[in-house]
Amino acid sequence: MSSNSFSYNEQSGGGEATELGQEATSTISPSGAFGLFSSDLKKNEDLKQMLESNKDSAKLDAMKRIVGMIAKGKNASELFPAVVKNVASKNIEIKKLVYVYLVRYAEEQQDLALLSISTFQRALKDPNQLIRASALRVLSSIRVPIIVPIMMLAIKEASADLSPYVRKNAAHAIQKLYSLDPEQKEMLIEVIEKLLKDKSTLVAGSVVMAFEEVCPDRIDLIHKNYRKLCNLLVDVEEWGQVVIIHMLTRYARTQFVSPWKEGDELEDNEKNFYESDDDQKEKTDKRKKPYTMDPDHRLLIRNTKPLLQSRNAAVVMAVAQLYWHISPKSEAGIISKSLVRLLRSNREVQYIVLQNIATMSIQRKGMFEPYLKSFYVRSTDPTMIKTLKLEILTNLANEANISTLLREFQTYVKSQDKQFAAATIQTIGRCATNILEVTDTCLNGLVCLLSNRDEIVVAESVVVIKKLLQMQPVQHGEIIKHMAKLLDSITVPVARASILWLIGENCERVPKIAPDVLRKMAKSFTSEDDLVKLQILNLGAKLYLTNSKQTKLLTQYILNLGKYDQNYDIRDRTRFIRQLIVPNEKSGALSKYAKKIFLAQKPAPLLESPFKDRDHFQLGTLSHTLNIKATGYLELSNWPEVAPDPSVRNVEVIELAKEWTPAGKAKQDNSAKKFYSESEEEEDSSDSSSDSESESGSESGEQGDSGEEGDSNEDSSEDSSSEQDSESGRQSGLENKRTAKRNSKAKGKSDSEDGEKENEKSKTSDSSNAESSSIEDSSSDSESESESESESESRKVTQEKEKKTKQGRTPLTKDVSLLDLNDFNPVSTPVALPTPALSPSLMADLEGLNLSTSSSVISVSTPVFVPTKTHVLLHRMSGKGLAAHYFFPRQPCIFGDKMVSIQITLNNTTDQKIDNIHIGEKKLPIGLKMHVFNPIDSLEPEGSITVSMGIDFCDSTQTASFQLCTKDDCFSVNIQPPVGELLLPVAMSEKDFKKEQACLSALHLLSKPRNANRNE
Repeated sequence: MSSNSFSYNEQSGGGEATELGQEATSTISPSGAFGLFSSDLKKNEDLKQMLESNKDSAKLDAMKRIVGMIAKGKNASELFPAVVKNVASKNIEIKKLVYVYLVRYAEEQQDLALLSISTFQRALKDPNQLIRASALRVLSSIRVPIIVPIMMLAIKEASADLSPYVRKNAAHAIQKLYSLDPEQKEMLIEVIEKLLKDKSTLVAGSVVMAFEEVCPDRIDLIHKNYRKLCNLLVDVEEWGQVVIIHMLTRYARTQFVSPWKEGDELEDNEKNFYESDDDQKEKTDKRKKPYTMDPDHRLLIRNTKPLLQSRNAAVVMAVAQLYWHISPKSEAGIISKSLVRLLRSNREVQYIVLQNIATMSIQRKGMFEPYLKSFYVRSTDPTMIKTLKLEILTNLANEANISTLLREFQTYVKSQDKQFAAATIQTIGRCATNILEVTDTCLNGLVCLLSNRDEIVVAESVVVIKKLLQMQPVQHGEIIKHMAKLLDSITVPVARASILWLIGENCERVPKIAPDVLRKMAKSFTSEDDLVKLQILNLGAKLYLTNSKQTKLLTQYILNLGKYDQNYDIRDRTRFIRQLIVPNEKSGALSKYAKKIFLAQKPAPLLESPFKDRDHFQLGTLSHTLNIKATGYLELSNWPEVAPDPSVRNVEVIELAKEWTPAGKAKQDNSAKKFYSESEEEEDSSDSSSDSESESGSESGEQGDSGEEGDSNEDSSEDSSSEQDSESGRQSGLENKRTAKRNSKAKGKSDSEDGEKENEKSKTSDSSNAESSSIEDSSSDSESESESESESESRKVTQEKEKKTKQGRTPLTKDVSLLDLNDFNPVSTPVALPTPALSPSLMADLEGLNLSTSSSVISVSTPVFVPTKTHVLLHRMSGKGLAAHYFFPRQPCIFGDKMVSIQITLNNTTDQKIDNIHIGEKKLPIGLKMHVFNPIDSLEPEGSITVSMGIDFCDSTQTASFQLCTKDDCFSVNIQPPVGELLLPVAMSEKDFKKEQACLSALHLLSKPRNANRNE
């Protein structure tokens, strides 16, 4: 991409030079032509002075002008030294623009960019996520093999970043690093596997693109993430939706059986009349095995259906090709309406869509027959669009609509666009061959066109008539005579050659006309086109064999002319014909069969669609458009005869079910004295499967597992208050369940012994891998390693402590814990049980470690569970059909560090379009700040869109009131945050946990919470 943009800038730079040369004509000096660029140099000198200024405002203004130059395609590469000096600026706005510039020119000015590489490395740890992401982009844009290890380390760190935006850029950098050094493939696959588990919609599209570039054959990486990708698809950005849909299409063709077999069964319905019932029943049992679609197959088809209403043509086209390639034929019809809708787009989109419709309409005419009029040609259509529409109309033609289409074609033949008129005549010829009922009608119509004033129309008609006559066994002597008369007026070589071929083939049927035609052609032989000369030679040979008395001398004269022609093809043909038809001593055995050779029955030409052979390419791809296999094209595999094991996609779900079911019931009455009991940890780990533990080395893996577990525990955690009230009455029941559970464990211990050993082995190998990767990281930066280790250790320890605290808490305990904050929360926020990420022995070792000398190590972590509960912002009745709901995604807000991220979903429940949806007047208390979403131009009927906004509540539960406006109305709405949404999840050591717990015991006496709000 960068090379293309570079060449583009070189060209545009030349245009700029011409432009500036015109402006500076008066300043040309006699010393040379460099005076042309004097004004350009002055401009750049001005920018250089501004960049070296001590004022940030001047630097910012200069950077804005430079980025504006880049956006217009002007060359600003000579400012690189002056810009790169400001890479360490403390002003965030300047730094952002500098990084934008560096991403564009880092590849061209590699030496200068390398001088600032230490600055980029420091920026990777910047508090601002935009700076971290920009630094990674610049680093991956410096395409020098020597910094590959630094890039690899940066990508690994960024893939574990808290910000999804940084993780997204890490996925983009993977592709750049792979193109620079393909030997890093194995390490990059590990990062891709880690990022595929990410639950952020921002990351999904980018990591799938990296997967497609680096390792498209590693389908095993998709198994566990398949359902997640299907469910996230609607919320991913449009570019990511296209990439994911294409990847899932390939995946579905390898993992599911064909849904098209039901059509084959319908063809076998005919049964032998005298066949016995038993034989018939046996055959039916063998042949008719009812097809049942895999639930995951159905999930993909169901989740992509809403995207047919997308405003993005590429997304609609991607869904259409998915339905075409993997859905049952009975369900593929729904894509036709969406594809026809795209024909209202610009001509480039129309061209691609029509090409795909042309391919589809060959195999399944019924899909597009209801929309026949949508393919009628408009006068404003360009020729390429007209030709494609003609192709589709030909494919859709049948006995019912052919009369309407022929009337339409009559209008097209009169078009001023001669190329289109010629294509229409070819279309009429194809309709005549496909539908026998109208063959004579079409032939008569084409004969009428022979009297047209336009030579191109006449020539094309002659060519088509020649093909039709060749396919018709009936004699058409009158038409041939009429066409022979046209030789004097038609000058198009193809048409003249077609008439001569027809006369030669039917020379015995027109014995008087053929010799005269040959006489006329002999006169003009030397001035004819090569194509016509070849047909004159053929005509002479055929007449010599059938009517030698009249044409012998003429044929010899023509053969003598051809013997000395400038074209060697004509000379060779002349020698060949002379030896074949003129008997002499040197003539071979073939002379006897000359008449059979020249006058043999020729096979009729097949008038087929040019799109017939394109169906083996995946629709919507560049290869399909060009009809040539393009570089990087991934072929769709054939459907498997037997579906692979579907359990590979639901392993994760089964494991989570095993983990949380006992924890939600049997662990509720654990006493406080077993808070650090290793035996119970071992018991828990034996219940949980090894897959979640094997992901302990990857931070995103932990977040993903715990997040899913939180989803499954939502119901049990929401009823926590009612469980506390009635817990004393259920103590005996829980004890009985625990006893039964332990008995069943003891009974099945021997069966699961082997499995536990394998789990221990996998834990050991995974932990060793994690240690080796951490050792590699430490070779580059030991300080960052110690920080990351202490953070990961404290996070895991804290998760274990919080888990034990919840399990060991009883209604009789008077100690105040962190979980009691839920009592003050107006919204019930479920708390999920984190999956144990370490083995008990390793956990015990880590509890005794203290890698930090500081007394407080508290780091912000990602939320264990994000509730999906939404709150009504605007009811559809109050909003006159516009409904709005909001929820808190619990992600860092990209609009500001102190802001709370809020996602608002807007729904149009009316049957009319709602225009200009925006935020109007804001009535905020003192101190509150709001970052609004960009205005929405229009929302289609029954449409839905999700937007993000940020509000700084100043660590209070004050209500933020504002107006949600449309083009015609304004509605007053307000958002009041629950207390829990103002808090950030933190990871801390055991010592800090106890310290904070002690502070919380006197919470009612404190006027300000400590270390819990967003400002601290």
